[in-house]
Amino acid sequence: MSPILVRPVREQLEHDRIIRLLQVKCRRRYDVGMNPGNEQNAAVTSGAFVLYPDLALFSRERGRRLQAVVEVETGESVNHLEALAEWAHFARVRAAFHLYVPSTMVDVARRLCEDNRIHVNEVWSYHTVGEEVRFTLVHRARESAASPASRSRDAGSTPRRKAATPAKRPAAKRPAARAAKPGKRAKAAKKSARPQKRK
Repeated sequence: MSPILVRPVREQLEHDRIIRLLQVKCRRRYDVGMNPGNEQNAAVTSGAFVLYPDLALFSRERGRRLQAVVEVETGESVNHLEALAEWAHFARVRAAFHLYVPSTMVDVARRLCEDNRIHVNEVWSYHTVGEEVRFTLVHRARESAASPASRSRDAGSTPRRKAATPAKRPAAKRPAARAAKPGKRAKAAKKSARPQKRK
């Protein structure tokens, strides 16, 4: 259970609102399990631990493989205890770990991840403009640039390499045949070959 046992009511409402917005956004591509508030609807495992992230994203293909876990934090829950109690475990799950934090807490979240060596595939910030919530990607790990599906396809097939061929040297140009102008020797030969006029 999270060290933030009781969030302020306003923050808890905002937290659950963000989760529902992300569920709508993600269900276009994934089968989404959601755990708002204290609900435990979708579980994932990390070693001997059973975890209940805010969102669990599963593939729609046969087998329903876990693709990513999503954790949404509020201003109060971006702290050292939360990082060790939840983020560290989510980072060990065999799926991508996406962390959503308020825009004002991005630097704090990054520092907590670096200090505790917590690998996060994507860090997103969010802020509210009127009734609209805007999300911004602020960090993406290099290996997460390829989707899990593409990585699994790449792992099953070895890329073909073109055989190295030695570079061909350009053919040496042969000197063009000189114009058929007789040289000095040819002229002398012609003169000697001509029949001499009898006097």
